[in-house]
This record gives sequence, C-alpha cells and structure tokens, in this order.
Amino acid sequence: MKKLEDYVRCIPDFPSKGIMFRDITSVIQDPDGLKLAIDSMIEAVRDVDFDVVVGTESRGFIFGMPIAYALGKGFVPCRKKGKLPCETVTASYALEYGTAEIEIHKDAIKPGQKVLLVDDLIATGGTIEACAGLVEELGGEVVKILFLLELAGLKGREKLAKYDVTSLITYEGK
Repeated sequence: MKKLEDYVRCIPDFPSKGIMFRDITSVIQDPDGLKLAIDSMIEAVRDVDFDVVVGTESRGFIFGMPIAYALGKGFVPCRKKGKLPCETVTASYALEYGTAEIEIHKDAIKPGQKVLLVDDLIATGGTIEACAGLVEELGGEVVKILFLLELAGLKGREKLAKYDVTSLITYEGK
C-alpha cells in the first residue's frame, strides 16, 4: 500500500532554479491518493472539538469541504478579495512581491464558534495567519490548523506558533 508521500509529485526547478515544487494535483487526481489524503486529514482531527471548517481559496476548499461533510460540520470559504457577494471582513497579508487580501462573510463565523482551518500547504504562513485573524475578528476561536503539506524551510509554522498546527507531510526544504 502506498503512503501519502508517494502520491506527491516533485518538480525540480519550478517556479525557479533550486526550488523543489511539491505538486498536490498528483495526489487528488488519483482516486486512492485522494481517498488517503482526505481520510488521513479526517483522522487527524477526529478528536478535535470544532463547530465549523474554514478553507482558504482555493485548495483549502478541496480538502476542507470533504472534512466538513464527513464530520457533519459547516464549511466557510475564505476567498480572495472581491469574490464574496455579501458584507465581508478583509485582511491583508504579505506575498513575496507585494500584498494580497482575503475575505470572509461577516456573518459566517458566530462569536464563540470553534474553528478548524484547512489548507493544502503551509509555506510562509501568511495566508492562513490572515485567515485566522479574520476568524478571531469575528469572535471565533481557531482550535486547530490542518495542512496536507508543510515546507518547513520557509518557517511558516513560526507565524502560527500560538495555534495547534498539524501537517500530514513535512518537507525540510523550501
């Protein structure tokens, strides 16, 4: 039986020389890989007390939705600015060259709700840190952050030191 790591495709020198790109499309396009990824993520949070799953655009949707469905929870999308139709709260975060903004509907998180944040990958941690800030601004409590992959060399976990963070696969490089 293959391990989850066996489904991740590694592409050298993408997007630039010296980078080893970890591609999750090879995980999700394989029925066994997709099932193993989702089942493993569900197992990682089975004993966590939470009310709702928040997934970041767009690959957090891929993993967050089936977790929410399987565990009987609601799902809240955290999207790029300008994509949500109702009143939102917005957070900015740093990119390698510039900034970006994400949003959540203002009524999506109720005060006191316990929230599981889900994304495919933690690199620098900026996106998920901004998302956690939005959840907290709305009165929610981030009880767990879950990733499929972690690029430990980019030190994103340091930004998330105050949270309970789990990554199913950790790569030491960038």
